[in-house]
Order: sequence, then C-alpha cells, then structure tokens
Amino acid sequence: MRLGPLPKTENQKLTFTCPANLKADLERYAALHSQTFGKEVDALKLIPHMLEAFMARDRVFRRPGKQLTTESF
Repeated sequence: MRLGPLPKTENQKLTFTCPANLKADLERYAALHSQTFGKEVDALKLIPHMLEAFMARDRVFRRPGKQLTTESF
C-alpha cells in the first residue's frame, strides 16, 4: 500500500462531494488499509492523507519559486 500508517494530526473540517464509484473505492481502500495495518480506519480519515501524499509527489506543485497558473495544469 502506498499509504502507510496514519500519523496523528490537527484537523479541520472540509466537506466535498464525489461520485458513488469513488466513494465505494475509498471504502474498499479503507478496509484494505485497516486489514494491512491492523487498526480500524474509515475512508474519511484516509482522504486527507491521500491528498497530502498526492500533493507531495506533484512535481509542478512542489517546484520552488514556480507560480502556479491554470496553464500549469
């Protein structure tokens, strides 16, 4: 699994809407994560860590001194 054990963090609430198939995939991922690491976790707890990992690997986003514009994407 790409996403390892979850660290303790300070949280802020964020609400978003996603397609039903993505919600189902997130729930399956959470079940697999729980099984792999032996600690029950739901999809809502995983989403922030998944987004953080995604952004950390985005080379354009992480490029120092680079101003992002809509053309960057």
